[in-house]
Amino acid sequence: MAFEDFLAVARGEDEAELLLTGARIVDVFEGVVEEGSVAISGGRIAGFGERPAKRKVDLAGAYLCPGFIDGHVHIESSMVSLPEYARAVVPSGTTAVVTDYHEIANVLGIEGIRYMMSLGEGLPLEVFVMLPSCVPATPVETAGAVLEAEDLIPLLREESVIGLGEVMNFPGVINGDPSVMAKIAACEGLPVDGHAPGLTGRGLDAYIAAGVESDHECVTADEAAEKLAKGMFIYIREGSTARNMEALLPIVAPASAGRCIFVDDDRQPKDLLDEGHMDSILRKAVRLGLDPITAVRMVTLNTARRFGLRRRGGIVPGWRADLAVLEDLEDFRVLQVYAGGELVASGGRLEMDLRPGGPAPAAMRIAWEKIAGIEMRAEGKEMLVIGVVPEQIVTRKLVEKATVKSGLAVCDPSRDLLKICVFERHSGTGNVGVGFIRGFGLREGAIASTVAHDSHNLVVVGASDRDVIAAARAVEEMGGGQVVVSGGGVLAELPLDVAGLMSSLPLQEVRDRVQQLQEAARRLGCPLGDPFMALSFMALPVIPELKMTDRGLFDTGTFSHVPPFV
Repeated sequence: MAFEDFLAVARGEDEAELLLTGARIVDVFEGVVEEGSVAISGGRIAGFGERPAKRKVDLAGAYLCPGFIDGHVHIESSMVSLPEYARAVVPSGTTAVVTDYHEIANVLGIEGIRYMMSLGEGLPLEVFVMLPSCVPATPVETAGAVLEAEDLIPLLREESVIGLGEVMNFPGVINGDPSVMAKIAACEGLPVDGHAPGLTGRGLDAYIAAGVESDHECVTADEAAEKLAKGMFIYIREGSTARNMEALLPIVAPASAGRCIFVDDDRQPKDLLDEGHMDSILRKAVRLGLDPITAVRMVTLNTARRFGLRRRGGIVPGWRADLAVLEDLEDFRVLQVYAGGELVASGGRLEMDLRPGGPAPAAMRIAWEKIAGIEMRAEGKEMLVIGVVPEQIVTRKLVEKATVKSGLAVCDPSRDLLKICVFERHSGTGNVGVGFIRGFGLREGAIASTVAHDSHNLVVVGASDRDVIAAARAVEEMGGGQVVVSGGGVLAELPLDVAGLMSSLPLQEVRDRVQQLQEAARRLGCPLGDPFMALSFMALPVIPELKMTDRGLFDTGTFSHVPPFV
């Protein structure tokens, strides 16, 4: 539609393409709800009130909200292709997401980013891209690619690219690492996201001074309050593993609410199907006492403003007509969804067909010929052990007495001391990090996955060396994926044919297979609600306190590899 024609509709001189009547319009600017009608033409809001229209839809008193925007999500964590992800989240009211493709970039580099961007074309979901700043996340592990500023700069010409994704190497930022600073400089004037768990004081001052503007890793209100006071945007995360809303909701006050947004970061198939997307976050926030319109603002206008998404996030003349029709502002049941003025979902189902995403194979180069084994010689009586924290991605640094047999430190399932190994899978280095972990509770068997943030090597936790090796071999044979094994046999499996991270299968089937994996792990004694999501973060060396990389046990406190024995 020509702009002159659109203005004629706005003036009421020409017919609108669509008039939504009988609506309770959620005004995220004034924090009120007003009854009225909304006219739409050319994919944009043309104005309010009764006027001629080619088509009228009576909303019968339903609430009309701006479409929801997820300000920080890793689509790869849904374990399905981008079109299948859109099929899941759009009926829940989500019309846009801001994503950082650093998961697939750590496996396939620029090729992986372009693969995902190509799948975003023609979807009823707007996908805005923050370029991955940390590939690899740190220099202490082996990823499938290394991306420097010069590799990222050509992507800045892409329309969907809007900024720099979470800068996880905060020690590098604080100390002025040239590689990290070059990426921040390349994105001058664009949003730069942060990732700095527990960072306070002068270190935080330096991090912000370098150009980082946000954080989504706060786990306490005090930490978030300091970051807010220093001008940062705070992303309150409520995902499948890390759920920080209850702890952080007290920071949402009149003075600070405009710099707070809700995000999910990582959400797995079961939660997408059973709970929903941003609508589920809104339900919980209101249940915990947050004002409903403030909550809606934190997934619409606040997010759009933070990322400079012009003419989005509100129901305003001239703004893009991305809209969610809700039954109420308590349960947030989504009745209809409009994207660019077109009805794209109703009754919880997408109203259009989407072409599926194809596979993107990743190399599985585990150099067994270079691996002497995963035995660990006992070099003391006490050893460092990774302590799992349920429903969190942080871990604890434990000191435990080793169980020793024939001079070797061995698994002891009776004490929940299991072996954790990270096998480098990208370039055949033969690297294997070996250590011990507590919290997975396996009495026997092993679980393994190529989803291992952020370098996505092959991570295995098992109750015996035999099962650890069997699990690693099974995943290798699939070309990437997740398995549960016991007695050398596979109990459940999920092949991930897209970079070892995602499946080209439908979401429902992926959810069912994930459930089978979880049930198999529980039968072996694992008490965790989602053992594979927890497992995926055991190799992430930018989250406190102890983690395992392909190069060995890593202490985030000293930001160095440490020997396993005290």
